[in-house]
Amino acid sequence: MRKIQMVDTKNQYLAIKKEVDEAIQSVLDSASYINGKAVQEFSQHLATYLNVAHVVPCANGTDALQIAMMALDLKPGDEVITPSFTYIATTEVVALLGLTPVFVDVDPITYCMDIASLKKAITPKTKVIVPVHLYGQAAPMEEILEIAALHHIYVIEDNAQAIGCDYTFSNGVTKKTGTMGHIGATSFYPSKNLGAFGDGGALCTNDKALADKMSMIANHGQSARYYHDVVGCNSRLDSIQAAILNIKLQKLDAYNAARQKVAQYYNQAFSDLKQIVTPGVKKYSTHVYHQYTMQLIGVDREKLIKHLADMEIPCMIYYPVPGHLQKMFGAHKNELLDLPVTNALTPVVCSLPVHTEMDETQLAYIVAGIKSFFNSKN
Repeated sequence: MRKIQMVDTKNQYLAIKKEVDEAIQSVLDSASYINGKAVQEFSQHLATYLNVAHVVPCANGTDALQIAMMALDLKPGDEVITPSFTYIATTEVVALLGLTPVFVDVDPITYCMDIASLKKAITPKTKVIVPVHLYGQAAPMEEILEIAALHHIYVIEDNAQAIGCDYTFSNGVTKKTGTMGHIGATSFYPSKNLGAFGDGGALCTNDKALADKMSMIANHGQSARYYHDVVGCNSRLDSIQAAILNIKLQKLDAYNAARQKVAQYYNQAFSDLKQIVTPGVKKYSTHVYHQYTMQLIGVDREKLIKHLADMEIPCMIYYPVPGHLQKMFGAHKNELLDLPVTNALTPVVCSLPVHTEMDETQLAYIVAGIKSFFNSKN
């Protein structure tokens, strides 16, 4: 049996080695490493895949969120609503820009933004809502968009973990996550469902004016070379990463299907275990399982993790400290920080390996390892 890993980027590469190597070599032959042909092609291909008008590539997913907020002309003190139960990048850029993060709770089934908590958090200072499509499932976008429109609030989708996920509105219309709000931001970190061999990110929008502004911001605020119209930053997707992503984008649906197959195996295997709550999926969303995150009921999580580690089975906690309890946000404590679901989830969630290269032998071994823990006297 091959070594079990949380993400197996090496074997994923080996399966497409010839195509990837040729794509990289073509960039080396062109010597166009920044904003070259491969970047333009990838932007077009991603826009077509997502069915969105404009894609703006950038250096990473965190930059994508920052550029999106910079493009909206927000002022210090403006409030940005985001879940506390997410990776720190989502709220880190809020504080970095001098904005005020407002943390809301999540749904206990999907781990995505809770609508009741969102409604409670809105004030006259609220300028942006950042729903996070966490672990690979869509946030309740139809309700979020309705609330945002009612209060004239921008929506920036954090789509770093759910590229390829489909959201179906009540009228039957289906859209990809990242394309429903004013701006979508995503990451191509190597472990993502669509991962580069280094850092990378992108923004998408159907608003040309926003697309043009984000393009300027990502390139030192330039409208033309040496003409800087707005304050910007240096955030570019390099041509080698774009060439790799062009190959892997063609495989994305197959990659997501492979992840879904792994999740289905786990779901079936754990269906008779009262100690495990498997990931829930709402009818409006597909799930592309960037992570397979379950809840443990009445289980010593640390003992389980050690038990699995002893069997060389990796297991991760995403995320051990929610945003509202991080030291960096100590100055932003307020009455809205009563987040019971977030506080309840944090000590009980646990993520198992899920990636495109897993085989049934590995899955059977993982399941047997977990069941052996529950069958012991732990």
